[in-house]
Amino acid sequence: MSGIRIGLFLLVWFSGSWFGSWELNPNNATRLFATVRMVENGTATIDPMAPLTIDKAQFGDHVYLDKAPGMTLMALPAVAMVDAITGDRADRHPMSAGDEGFVRYLRLRTRVASALGSALLTAIAAVLLFDLGRRVTGQAGAGLFAALGYALGTPIWGYATTLLGHASVAALFVIALAAIARGGGRWLAVAGLALGWAVVVEYQAVLAGSLIGLWALWRDRRDPMVLWPLIAGGLIGLLPLFAYNLFAFGTLFRIGYSGVVGFEGMNRGLFGLTAPDPRVLLAILAGPTRGLIWVAPILVLAPFGLWRLGEERETRGLALTAGGVALVALLVNAAYVYWEGGNATGPRHAMPLAGVAALGLSPFWAATRSFWLRGVNVAFLLVSIGINLTIAAAEIFAPPPFRWAWWDAVIQQHFRFGDLRTVASEWWGWTPWNGLALWALIAVPLSLWLVQSCARLSPRTRCQT
Repeated sequence: MSGIRIGLFLLVWFSGSWFGSWELNPNNATRLFATVRMVENGTATIDPMAPLTIDKAQFGDHVYLDKAPGMTLMALPAVAMVDAITGDRADRHPMSAGDEGFVRYLRLRTRVASALGSALLTAIAAVLLFDLGRRVTGQAGAGLFAALGYALGTPIWGYATTLLGHASVAALFVIALAAIARGGGRWLAVAGLALGWAVVVEYQAVLAGSLIGLWALWRDRRDPMVLWPLIAGGLIGLLPLFAYNLFAFGTLFRIGYSGVVGFEGMNRGLFGLTAPDPRVLLAILAGPTRGLIWVAPILVLAPFGLWRLGEERETRGLALTAGGVALVALLVNAAYVYWEGGNATGPRHAMPLAGVAALGLSPFWAATRSFWLRGVNVAFLLVSIGINLTIAAAEIFAPPPFRWAWWDAVIQQHFRFGDLRTVASEWWGWTPWNGLALWALIAVPLSLWLVQSCARLSPRTRCQT
């Protein structure tokens, strides 16, 4: 079983690290600018780079990151390591989008930071989801179906190539859910750390993440003292947020969103969060531009699996928690003034639901025992992986004007012309198609080995959670 876990980890991490995203996308750039300035200049201000991004906050005479600082902080080791290896610094280049040296400087750090950040967390979460799916169904194949559906069958794959927080929060939710399902002080501490760090990455994660914490409280309601590792872990996970605030602003409780420049909608409600709009919710689920079903059709199967999981008393709490987290993530997106997410493929603000929702794929697979029904499941998975391969390789940041974002922006504007971002084409001088072929040469045999290895394992008794 350890070999399957290692193979799954390598497949997901390699797939997330092999492809890249545009380094000067404002969401990528503002996070990286703050990291670079902290590593190279010892300050959280991004003044020299501010003209290169529309995503920024201003306090007094200085410009700062306007996001939650988690992804910026997570990129610190990557940027410091690349600086040490290359001996390069930002101030050795003209800070201009037209300077190829500066763009390559940013590209390298974006790639390494995403590989050691969201891609790494997504690979860890995929393994834990595999284990959790196997435990609740007794079938390794069911766990693999859920893990691949989550990590490669949704835009999580594409967002794992970025410095945006969506893939990381999705992974942290899975880690927390799986850790609580395992139980015990060590795993509860892991869950607390994951939930605390999720809030540092995206402030609104506190809303959906709280449901996971409440599930832990419900499970141990007869002896709540056993939850102290969860609480301690959560507080430790939150500490970097307060450390950053002190470093950047000299106070514990100021956040970048309070100084956002150019987005007046952030002044509505709670930093742009109002009441969920049913029309927006429908657009998030099935609209042509941002609809989840068009970029992650595999998740159409997930609610049926969660329902089946909830029919069993032993797994009802797990099913309700996973479904609740997914629902809250959708409602938060539907309540956000800028719900479309600017340049984005799929409903990026709803993507933290991907991992917990994908848990439902395991019982759905286990319930469909006939050859033909499982063939339909595999078809859903392969179509979803194919869609998200094109997104991860070509364009995770689809511009808003395109009505059918995946087809019009990803396929027609980029993929069919070979406008792809791979390690081999960006750094080794290969053609983009050859870079894609090398990924397939490694990923396809590894995937087939995982399938074969899971098929050889006998079904086992389901574990209670």
